[in-house]
Amino acid sequence: EVQLQESGGGSVQAGGSLRLSCTFTGFSLDESDMGWFRQAPGKDRILVAQISGDGETYYADSVKGRFTISQDNAKNTVYLQMNSLKAEDTAVYYCAAGPVIDVEYDVDYWGQGTQVTVSS
Repeated sequence: EVQLQESGGGSVQAGGSLRLSCTFTGFSLDESDMGWFRQAPGKDRILVAQISGDGETYYADSVKGRFTISQDNAKNTVYLQMNSLKAEDTAVYYCAAGPVIDVEYDVDYWGQGTQVTVSS
């Protein structure tokens, strides 16, 4: 059974940092792309960072240079390091997995979501 479990959300002031973790079971990193989506109130769920099985990464323009996605094969965990956080980064962040995860409807598996709140 595939399961994704996020942790690490919280509240921080603008300019601060948070690290999200997504620990998964039921598949290995070389079988799936993984990434982080976020959804702000009243907005669509959008991809912010993605990592493929071979380590290739993608970042949305809005987070490029501030967020870093990484993976630890031994721990079955994917991380999202978020630095220089802005108020507009406030959203629920979801871990996602699947053969293709470019957009929301392509994702096979979701975590439960973790709230990130950035105060200005």
